[in-house]
This record gives sequence, C-alpha cells and structure tokens, in this order.
Amino acid sequence: MVHHLPITKARINLGQVVRRVVRNKEYFILEKDGIPVAGIMGADELEDYLELRDPKVKRAIQKSHQEYLAGKSRPARELLAELRRKTTGGSKRAAKRSRA
Repeated sequence: MVHHLPITKARINLGQVVRRVVRNKEYFILEKDGIPVAGIMGADELEDYLELRDPKVKRAIQKSHQEYLAGKSRPARELLAELRRKTTGGSKRAAKRSRA
C-alpha cells in the first residue's frame, strides 16, 4: 500500500514510518508543499530495483527470456530430479571409494 505523507510529519514519526515499511511492506511518498519529492521503501526491495537498472542484469534477463521462448527450458521438477540423482549418485560413489 502506498501512503502520501508530508515530509515534516514523516520526520516527526520516522521510527513508526520505517517500522511500517519493514514489517508491513508499505511504501511512503513524502511530499513538500503537496509535491511528491521522495519515496521510502524497504532496503531489500530498493536493492532489487537498483539491480534491475544495471545494464548487465537487463541483458541477462533478456537473454534468458529469449532462451525460454526458443524452448531451451524444462520443468523445475526435471531439474530437481536430475540434481537429486547426481547428489545421491555422488554420495554412493564416495562411500564405495572410502570402503576400498
């Protein structure tokens, strides 16, 4: 949920505002004389937002999407099954080696 708040009121209640952002995932638009000037959001979400603005990350997402559209994907259950087989197979081999 997005709330609009005068910057002076936010300054007085900063602890409460931050608590609501962290606990309830709320957003605040701070206003000066009724004009939006800044926003408050959680640090994790801000980091995600900034990362998505990185040109390298954008290219990686676009490449991944193109590969998906080209059919170069598979269901997660297949990947997990393969990883389980590798993990189980690897531990059996290690056990055989340690017995030898």
